[in-house]
Amino acid sequence: MPRGKFTNHKGRNRRFTNPEELEEQRRKEEQERRWRKNRGDSSESEDEDEEKSGPSKSKAKGESSESESETESSSEEDENAKAKGVSKLIEIENPNRVQRKAKKLATLNTNLPTSKPELSRREREEIEKQRAQANYQKLHAEGKTEQARADLARLAIIKQQREEAQRRREVEKKGKEDAAKQKTAQTQKALGKKT
Repeated sequence: MPRGKFTNHKGRNRRFTNPEELEEQRRKEEQERRWRKNRGDSSESEDEDEEKSGPSKSKAKGESSESESETESSSEEDENAKAKGVSKLIEIENPNRVQRKAKKLATLNTNLPTSKPELSRREREEIEKQRAQANYQKLHAEGKTEQARADLARLAIIKQQREEAQRRREVEKKGKEDAAKQKTAQTQKALGKKT
């Protein structure tokens, strides 16, 4: 007995079906079909099974025609072409088995998208961020954003203050010039020069 908690079950208790058992089971099914056919109770599912089983069973019943011989030869060719490895030795019908079909290059090329390749999440987010930034700059330049409105209001206030300051300077400058003219006029008068 192996040590440890878990035991390995690989390679033990494998049971394979005997070919004799398979042959016996096939004979029983064949007898049941004959008995039901004689009674006339053949159901649709059994008819479908007979069609699926192919021409080998129809030969056993003694039915043969040209169409069946053609399908037989084509099915044998298909089986020979598909059979690889152990599958040609053992006939299996697995309903879950998906047979891969050969894909043609033309169909593969049509499936490929000719438009933009798929971008990663980070790349998409970065592109969206750049677009949003450009859109914001455009709206800002047009003066439609709140920040742009606040900036424009601030600029208007500063412009007004500068204009008022310039007016005051001009008034002061004129006042100084007038004062200078008056002073020179008084000094000239005092000296007795006439202008």
